[in-house]
Amino acid sequence: MDVLAAISRFVGKTFAFWVLGVSALAYVSPEIFLPLVPHIVWLLGVVMFGMGLTLSPADFAQVARHPREVAVGVLAQFTIMPLVAFALTRLFAMPPEVAAGVVLVGCCPGGTASNVMTYLAKGDVALSVTLTTVSTLLAPFATPALVWLLASQYLPVDAASMLMSIVKVILVPLALGAAIKSVFPRAGAWLQAGMPVASAALVVTIIAAVVAANQPKLAQGGLLIVAVVAAHNVVGMLVGYAASHAAGMSLAQRKTLAIEVGMQNSGLGAALAQAHFSPLAAVPSAVFSVMQNVSGAMFTSYLRRRFG
Repeated sequence: MDVLAAISRFVGKTFAFWVLGVSALAYVSPEIFLPLVPHIVWLLGVVMFGMGLTLSPADFAQVARHPREVAVGVLAQFTIMPLVAFALTRLFAMPPEVAAGVVLVGCCPGGTASNVMTYLAKGDVALSVTLTTVSTLLAPFATPALVWLLASQYLPVDAASMLMSIVKVILVPLALGAAIKSVFPRAGAWLQAGMPVASAALVVTIIAAVVAANQPKLAQGGLLIVAVVAAHNVVGMLVGYAASHAAGMSLAQRKTLAIEVGMQNSGLGAALAQAHFSPLAAVPSAVFSVMQNVSGAMFTSYLRRRFG
């Protein structure tokens, strides 16, 4: 267990480098990862199963203890990033598939990487975990509705089909993981110890598969996608920090909200784009995953130097 915990901490601290390195490999040698493209949804399901193993009643007790902070965080999650994404698609001319992909990743819930970044930034980790959990549980309803509202002008959006996809890839694996932890606590603890490393590896694999599937298109228009996605990520963190400051939150909570809002579940975005739009629509999610881990690491480093 101690060895697995040490490995998990190492992977968490170096995750951005793994994303960058494997993405570069997928770009140079896409044939390595192309066979994995049809299995992206299943890979994400395993990641969500791992998250389910971490759930406990204490996570939901946080909602009762800090209802205002949780409400502000969830509201910010499902307003700031979708609206920033939509604004960027209106400001920059881009193919409809890419525009829909940018909006889609903006409408996704927070990702588990935000919990690691919050810890490194000395934020409120309990609040971060709670926000990730609550936004993930709301995603089957919030994400399809927001995508339908903001992305229908770019591509047809079947919100009902997307809802069912999210239920299958999020709620079912989450419930299964939580049930195993509850009914078989020893097995759950053993699985939970290894899941952070496995989840990180699977997320990196999903990103690499998306990069491999779109290597030619990335070579042609990748700079625009990178610029838009980077702006989306950074603006999301800054506005998230400003919103929490305006709400009168503590410094630790402001750090948490900024990171939680700015870092999305890009694996979910890639899987949904692949299933409901096109491979090209999944590219913004893949690029976002790279950018959010780089900018997230830089942001947490700044916060530690600035505030300690």
